[in-house]
Amino acid sequence: MPLPNLSSVRTAAARMAGIAHRTPVLTSRALNTRTGAGLFFKAEHLQRVGAFKFRGAVNAIAALDPEARARGVVAFSSGNHAQAIALAASLAGIPAVIVMPEDAPAMKIAATRGYGAEVVLYDRYTQDRNIIGAGLAADRGLTLIPPFNHLDVIIGQGTAALELFEETGPLDLLLAPVGGGGLISGSALVAAELSPGCKIVGVEPETGSDAQQSLKLGEIVTIPVPRTIADGAQTTALGSLTFPLMQKHVSQIVTVTDSQLVETMRLIAERMKQVIEPTGCLAAAAALQGAVEVAGKKVGVILSGGNIDITQFTALIARG
Repeated sequence: MPLPNLSSVRTAAARMAGIAHRTPVLTSRALNTRTGAGLFFKAEHLQRVGAFKFRGAVNAIAALDPEARARGVVAFSSGNHAQAIALAASLAGIPAVIVMPEDAPAMKIAATRGYGAEVVLYDRYTQDRNIIGAGLAADRGLTLIPPFNHLDVIIGQGTAALELFEETGPLDLLLAPVGGGGLISGSALVAAELSPGCKIVGVEPETGSDAQQSLKLGEIVTIPVPRTIADGAQTTALGSLTFPLMQKHVSQIVTVTDSQLVETMRLIAERMKQVIEPTGCLAAAAALQGAVEVAGKKVGVILSGGNIDITQFTALIARG
């Protein structure tokens, strides 16, 4: 497959037109004043299934040949990619099996099943989801669509940044959350052509700094499953496809603490009236909590998801 570029992202955007939402870009005078920056929040928590992951899922399934589509797909995910593949497969009329950690948020497991997928649970601390997913693919003839290390997924995720730049024009800085690197890789491909002067910065949980370590060392670093409330970023390593793209396009990786994520959730709820899950707040936390210098800059911030149980959300805010 040719290396992804802006043209391939535009093709993906055409594929998902009328299927995925074109999410709004939000602003807040209060948060601009707090940071001294012009912040433009790409509201992917308002995407179908509540996260940007739907984009990559739709594109990956649309790219399958008819025989593969008919056999169905398998994916593994802590929640948002799970829901995305489940819904995209349902809309395409094909079967889907999703491998999910047994400690994934209950609402994400329920939603995945609600979209019609078969859910296979595993222990994320003692079992390898890659092995489970590959076994299911081999046994049932399914096509494995991983959550980030897949070119069609990376390209699909890039459509969020495409929409952002189409609305804002060139940016000085783009902040994106980093789990396995699919979103930031796709976003960087778009930025490189539409806003070549834009600095790309990824944001990880403090306890899950594998991407930061990988870029510093020049090789993929694998860590134990991180303990963090940002469940969508509890990955242990970047992918073989996302890592070189990040090496080429990403300027820096910064980290934020769980307490900073909670404070950011509270700020966005108070000032913007939006409910964002912890992983979805990673990029915003970097801007609002001072992990990266944003003053005087025009900054894109990807709010990647909003799938959090309201009881958990209020408990985190109260405890924070």
